[in-house]
Amino acid sequence: RLVATGHNHGHATDMRTGRLTIVSTPIGNLGDMSPRGVDVLQSADRLLCEDTRHSAKLLNHFAINRPTSAYHDHSDDRARQKYLDQLANGQHLALISDAGTPLVSDPGYKLVSEAIAAGHKVSAVPGPTAPIMALTVSGLPSNRFLFEGFLPAKAGARTSALRMLSVVPATLLFFESGPRLTNSLRAMIEELGNRDAAVARELTKTFEEVRRGRLGDLADHYEKMGSPKGEIVVVVGPPIEHSVDVDDPEVRNAIIAGLAAGVRVKDLTNELALRFVLSKKALYTAIQAEKDTA
Repeated sequence: RLVATGHNHGHATDMRTGRLTIVSTPIGNLGDMSPRGVDVLQSADRLLCEDTRHSAKLLNHFAINRPTSAYHDHSDDRARQKYLDQLANGQHLALISDAGTPLVSDPGYKLVSEAIAAGHKVSAVPGPTAPIMALTVSGLPSNRFLFEGFLPAKAGARTSALRMLSVVPATLLFFESGPRLTNSLRAMIEELGNRDAAVARELTKTFEEVRRGRLGDLADHYEKMGSPKGEIVVVVGPPIEHSVDVDDPEVRNAIIAGLAAGVRVKDLTNELALRFVLSKKALYTAIQAEKDTA
């Protein structure tokens, strides 16, 4: 039997063409697994798992007893070629990650890309994904958004990444870990301004929490409470349309008053950045210039 794909412009493909199905799995609550996802996992010739031990809980819960193999970020070209060979032999492979939608900060891109290039059918069973859930419950604009994933761990690289994102006219989505959360929020204030934001953690799980507020308020909260546990998504609103800039008379009067009161340049910069939602860099320059000419 010849199998036609949706991308062959009317030409039938070889009967040995395989099929790769990307299956989304729950991010915490097993009740979010779709019936079609279960059907695919029960019928596939082999399941490719980010971590076979982690996926065992899901597979056991739904009484899925199919051969499993590991496919993760550290899988080499040889392992990937093995699965491409299986597809070439007409097998149906299903790809799952530890949680959520594969390829969204999870393994799978190279395999999917090469499977498509080889002419195999690639489809997906859509479902849970933490960034989109966080966006929808954040209360922030959802008509345009950019998913960045994890910011770089090193401060310099993180600053550079945020600086590039500062001009993107969209809501920004980040993954973050508990121990790094406060530092990341502080870095966001520096480069993005004190925007509206939300921190969503443990989504769909027992201790789900969504905390909303300005980045400064959120940073203060988690600095006081300590590193939160669980998986975290930070949602940051788009750039604020400033009603004032550093040359506005109200801002200049506040600079002059602050300096006259003996407030240090750094402290005055932080204070006015929060009050007027302005760039710290621009404010610092303006305050220093006013101090030098006073």
